[in-house]
Amino acid sequence: MYKKSLFPIALIVFVLASFVTSASETQTNSKAISMPDDVKAVIEKSCFGCHSTESKNDKAKEKLNLSTLDSLSTTKMIHVLRDINEVLEDNEMPPEKFLAKFPDKKLTDAEKKILMDWANSQAKALMN
Repeated sequence: MYKKSLFPIALIVFVLASFVTSASETQTNSKAISMPDDVKAVIEKSCFGCHSTESKNDKAKEKLNLSTLDSLSTTKMIHVLRDINEVLEDNEMPPEKFLAKFPDKKLTDAEKKILMDWANSQAKALMN
């Protein structure tokens, strides 16, 4: 008899947990960022090789996966966009070791500005 009375409670807990999970997934995908063609071109040239789902560089992919950027929560997306700006401002990406092997992947000042302006504008748009 005691076991039968726990079933409705367990069912209610399960339904509530499912609802909370579903609601948080909806919030995760509520805002998407836009990526103009000039930004895409720079990212494809110098970033996507390491920071994408197809990359073999697990460390870089874990740090930033541009393929899954839209699946992040708004808060996490803003944080990532700010990190992109900071890393570019500090000239940390692409890393020197990588550029020694692939000098054609080096970002020009104009390309850095394109990415930084984009990251800043997208972060601001997501905050509104």
